[in-house]
Amino acid sequence: MAELGSHGVGEIASATVLRLRDVRTKMARSVADSGRSTDAVTLVCVSKGQGIDAVRPVLMAGERVFGENRVQEAESKWPTLRGEFEGIRLHLIGPLQTNKVRDAVSLFDVIETLDRPKLAEALASEFQAGRHKPLLFVQVNTGREPQKAGVAPEDVDAFLAFCRTTCKLEIAGLMCIPPVGQQVSPHFALLSVIAARNGITQLSMGMSADYELGIQLGATHVRVGSAIFGERPAR
Repeated sequence: MAELGSHGVGEIASATVLRLRDVRTKMARSVADSGRSTDAVTLVCVSKGQGIDAVRPVLMAGERVFGENRVQEAESKWPTLRGEFEGIRLHLIGPLQTNKVRDAVSLFDVIETLDRPKLAEALASEFQAGRHKPLLFVQVNTGREPQKAGVAPEDVDAFLAFCRTTCKLEIAGLMCIPPVGQQVSPHFALLSVIAARNGITQLSMGMSADYELGIQLGATHVRVGSAIFGERPAR
């Protein structure tokens, strides 16, 4: 990959592409083992903390769906990359503050972290103003962790009703981040049950350590970062 510049940068890019190929292979195997079609699962390449030069090789390898945690960070790199590559779709996978809603709506194609009435109302206001409408996922705090964002499982039905009826929002999917150190299967299964009960077909569940299991349990989107880009350096 001489176009990437120095020999060292080229080696890093090559390693990234090799890891991406491994992820693709494992995804394809999990999809096949689950008896699902090859296009049933979307890989969301989690590019948070990665600079433009780190992301570009993944784009060159054909990926077009990326996840970012922060609106400000996404604004710093994706306008440039969208000028170079067509068909990019951005997912916001980190918490969204209401004062950043307008920026998020203009930049992202999917917002996966809708989790409270005030945010639903702010999104509805932007949509009513005729602005771009990203797909919306409700984040579910399946582990009921007090330090983590998301709607408690027992409150999801009522929150979905509020979003749909009061705010007139279309909810495309559900997302969860299971507690660290716990078996993820019960959390993925719970998310699937809640989704089925509410007529929702898209599930964002599974990250670098457990995306294969997420696929086996019905994920339509998996969010994979370190398995593609490598571990981020400590700050």
